[in-house]
Amino acid sequence: MRRILLYFLLLSVIPAYSQGVHSIRGEIKSAGGKKVFLSGFYGEKVNRIDSVPCDASGHFIYTLGPATPTGLYRLSTGKDNFLDLVVNNENIEFTCRGDLSGDSTSFLSSNENKIYYYFLGYDRKVQAKLELLVPLIDFYPEKDGFYSQATIEYERLQQSEKRTLDSLSALYPGSYAIRIFRIQQSPFLPAGLTKEDRGAYLKQHFLDDVDFKDTLSLRSNAWANKAISYLSLYSNNKYNQKQLESEFIKAVTVILSRASINAEVYKFLLDYFVGGFDKYHFDAVITYIADNFQDPFSCEDQARKTQLQKKLENFKKISVGKIAPDITVPDPKGKLIRLSEIKSEYTLLVFWSSECGHCIQMMPQLKYLYDKQKPKRWEVMTISLDTSRSEWTSFLKEQKLNWLNGCELKGFNSISSDEYNIFATPTMFLLDREKKILAKPISYRELEQDLKENKIF
Repeated sequence: MRRILLYFLLLSVIPAYSQGVHSIRGEIKSAGGKKVFLSGFYGEKVNRIDSVPCDASGHFIYTLGPATPTGLYRLSTGKDNFLDLVVNNENIEFTCRGDLSGDSTSFLSSNENKIYYYFLGYDRKVQAKLELLVPLIDFYPEKDGFYSQATIEYERLQQSEKRTLDSLSALYPGSYAIRIFRIQQSPFLPAGLTKEDRGAYLKQHFLDDVDFKDTLSLRSNAWANKAISYLSLYSNNKYNQKQLESEFIKAVTVILSRASINAEVYKFLLDYFVGGFDKYHFDAVITYIADNFQDPFSCEDQARKTQLQKKLENFKKISVGKIAPDITVPDPKGKLIRLSEIKSEYTLLVFWSSECGHCIQMMPQLKYLYDKQKPKRWEVMTISLDTSRSEWTSFLKEQKLNWLNGCELKGFNSISSDEYNIFATPTMFLLDREKKILAKPISYRELEQDLKENKIF
């Protein structure tokens, strides 16, 4: 510990947070003549900002203006070659021995990034040791002397990591890197807890020291990582989907209630949960969120409602048991198809795209089920999210899809897509004669099961 403190005390004599124009100077030995792209974080999203060329030897300079927001950024030369950087009003200089990555990079200047990568590596080592110790504590005979040593080491490692972070925080009270680690920090776990007690203890104390007023850390992946870690406490691979949804509802209630003291952090977490649960079709969780939480930046004026609030309100409309929103879309000949006018006993509404691999794979399987109906009890209405008429119609002809086919040729910006909160394809809705939503299968296998459960097939 003394060596660590001495190292960072020596660093602290270098001015770290002067205001003004700064730069990122890098040498990436494998990137000679290539472009280096700079992206900024907002939660887990990484948005490209700019690019700069490297010279033949892999050197580049990127100027950071005085208006550059403090936050976590990413340099990349390819999909799997990237380096995350903390930008906080200081010059950054580094050299990279091979492909762009934290493991092959040495920082010549930038206290923030030295702190960030030092503690990141330190934490990985501590967590690896703790993971090895947990099974010993759970299963080793308590009367054996080695058990006592294991419990002491388990608690010592946690305390040592906390002291290290506290020491760095005292040395660098303005450090953005330390902000990130503070949010992601886990609570101390006494060694005497059983596996079940550890889970309960973490659920109760995981958010104890989290500063929900820290909006500056939204420009990093810290809040997204914290949210995922907290949700994982409620997950269990033995649970079915309904059980998982029930547990996740408990989790989002706790974390959103805690976050409600700060509108920006609350809105980020709300949007993050809605997007994540929608992606994995946890409809009960989304419906619960839509019924109990709203965007703090929204208002009663319909014309000024935020996109998030509109999304939440739409989720209420498309939950199982509700009447599906009526939509009208043109078919390949321009004739309008209206959902409410379909007279079939059941209707399968499918949002898809000819550019979606899963859709292309599923369509022939769906056609097989559709064609073998005797008598015909259910109709299929597909809504393509293509933007190219030729690609859409070519696929229909090639596959001989003889059901109701519609497309607005506006992709995910179509009216029907907005009405049904479509953010991924394929997305399906099984409706009865009155167009009440019976099920929302997420795969062909689930569709078969839903058809059987409703005695349609």
